[in-house]
This record gives sequence, C-alpha cells and structure tokens, in this order.
Amino acid sequence: MQDMGEAKLKTLAMPSDTNPAGNIFGGWIMAQIDLAGTIATKELAPERVVTVAMDKVVFKEPILVGDVMCCYAQIIKVGNSSMLVQVEVIVERVSKDGFTYCVPVTSALLTFISVDKDGKKKPITTDLKKLHGF
Repeated sequence: MQDMGEAKLKTLAMPSDTNPAGNIFGGWIMAQIDLAGTIATKELAPERVVTVAMDKVVFKEPILVGDVMCCYAQIIKVGNSSMLVQVEVIVERVSKDGFTYCVPVTSALLTFISVDKDGKKKPITTDLKKLHGF
C-alpha cells in the first residue's frame, strides 16, 4: 500500500457489524469503502461529493471481529466534475502467536461527482486539478 500513501480510514471491526456467519457484514465494509473514497475526494472537491457508482467490489477474504480495517484510497482519474477513486482494504490481524500481520481483503472502484450545496454538479477547478497532478 506504499503507492497509495497512508490509510484514509482505519476502524475496528466490532461484533455488532457481523453477519449470521459471524464475519463482518459486506454492507458495512462497503459503507467504510465509501467513506474512505469520500475522504480522498476532499482534496479536489472540498465542498461536497456524492457517490454515483461503486464498481468491481471483490471480496477476497473475510474481515473478522477484532481486525483493524485500513482503507487506502487514491484518486486515479478526474473529469469536469467527476472523480474515479480506487480503494484497497487491508486488515491488520493478530495471529495465534500474538503477531500482527496484514491481509488484503477487498478492493473497489468508485465514482464521485462534485456538487454544490443544492446538489447541482460543480466543476472541479483547473487550479485544483493542476495542484494535485491532474
């Protein structure tokens, strides 16, 4: 995750977030992914964004109660008012021997739109795009 910088969001998986099988509920994970993506967009759209799509969510491993869920998010494409954000989720898990190790669990591609306070599309300024390398 070095390429994506530091985690945009870290949270502890709690028993209240489980599904009937005892693993963390996929809907809760997707909500955390959405939050991490939203945090990443604040660099280019500081006022407000809305999520319009979440694509290619692939659950590779379960998240367990007690795991520390780390969401890494990076803007990979910017349009006039849209942003494409890649989110990678890694958990920090404690082994039976008491050592912490990392497990890649899921990833997603999200599309956000910059909007004003009335919910109308708001263009992302050229200056902000340039400042962030787009």
